[in-house]
Amino acid sequence: MFMSVNMAQFEKLLVVLFLCAVASSIVMVDATFSKSMYITWGSQHASMQGEDLQLVLDKTSGSAAKTKKAFLFGSIESRIKLVPGNSAGTVTAYYLSSTGSQHDEIDFEFLGNISGQPYIVHTNIFTLGNGSREQQFYLWFDPTADFHNYTIHWNPVEVVWYIDSIPIRVYRNYENEGVAFPNKQGMKVYTSLWNADDWATRGGLVKTNWNGAPFIARLNHFRARACKWNGAISINQCSSNIPANWWTSPTYKQLSYAQQGQLNWVRNNYMIYDYCRDTKRFHGQMPPECFKSQF
Repeated sequence: MFMSVNMAQFEKLLVVLFLCAVASSIVMVDATFSKSMYITWGSQHASMQGEDLQLVLDKTSGSAAKTKKAFLFGSIESRIKLVPGNSAGTVTAYYLSSTGSQHDEIDFEFLGNISGQPYIVHTNIFTLGNGSREQQFYLWFDPTADFHNYTIHWNPVEVVWYIDSIPIRVYRNYENEGVAFPNKQGMKVYTSLWNADDWATRGGLVKTNWNGAPFIARLNHFRARACKWNGAISINQCSSNIPANWWTSPTYKQLSYAQQGQLNWVRNNYMIYDYCRDTKRFHGQMPPECFKSQF
């Protein structure tokens, strides 16, 4: 009897310790850019002060920053004001990524254009080093006139890309059916501004006009309400269905009816490319997730 009581107490203690470990892994990066990130290249002209990050591109170099911590699941958001005027050839990137040849990655990339022509929002997701899952959109507003919120929400069930709280894309977890999903690698948050005039605008036909340099993209209000990556132990900690892991709650497992309506509005009116419709590219052998319901 004494032994059974002690064993029961021991099991309760293990549960408490596990919950404490999970709770300690949850990070609310409610801090400024300067506390959460650091500049990785282009420090001679990029700047970071308080809530604000300014990325600069000129003929000498672009610039970039990344977070000090890596995460596994949660919500990553920032407000961005893109390069104004003739931004052809430039790319402003904002994404999550792990490292190595088998890396995972979730992308927002903003492809510049000549004055008066719309930006293209390029989204992609890599799993185990494999991308080729691009979807592209025009925007329903001028992204250079003011700041707009761009959020990546990522949990064990799905990844959702949001612009100003409107979902534009969903990638669901069909790992149990042989479709890879990014759920076992911690990812840092990266942002950069760089010259990509070999492909970014009309497939590289329109080159960067350096007379317009320096090109400047501005970011502020970075927030990462996410689970801190502490190595392989985080795979279970960050995916556990407990209240502290708010991203695993039923609310975030599928878009609401209203959100599905918003998503369909964007896709019907502003989507310009979907890899799942590009049969010529894949020679008729479409990726398996293209046959699955995503929302």
